Amino acid sequence: PRGLIGLLLAVILSAAMSSTASELNALGSTTAIDLYKRNRPGRTEKQYMNASKWFTMLWGVIAIMVASVANLFENLIELVNIIGSIFYGNVLGIFLLAFFVKYVKSKATFVAALITQVIVIIVWYIDIMPYLWLNLFGCALVMGLALLLQVSMGSKNVVK
Repeated sequence: PRGLIGLLLAVILSAAMSSTASELNALGSTTAIDLYKRNRPGRTEKQYMNASKWFTMLWGVIAIMVASVANLFENLIELVNIIGSIFYGNVLGIFLLAFFVKYVKSKATFVAALITQVIVIIVWYIDIMPYLWLNLFGCALVMGLALLLQVSMGSKNVVK
């Protein structure tokens, strides 16, 4: 029947827009509550609502930017793996430090994580190793740097 294809297309686009809108709103409200509200206490609810709207728009712009460069990669799975490999090793190293190495404290871990993230991005950019190995590299590097930094800072902050 005439118009059925248009109706079907409208249904598909509506479903896609609905899920995208909910994801962007979740990101915006989470950013507003967890970051903005925590660092800017004492604001009115209207100010927090406006901040949430601005953060939603910011996340939308970030999503558009990622979508704009996604065609530079062979496929979307590769892009997701590259982004994950750049950041997940650092996160895993921080988790392992917190779980297994009580000697290393937060200041050394934070500085080591920042240094590691910069090094991992540089290693990925100049293509020294395959991107899937960046997970292991980042994990080992953040743990090693945090241990070295904690030793160099001394053990006066360590609770025994």
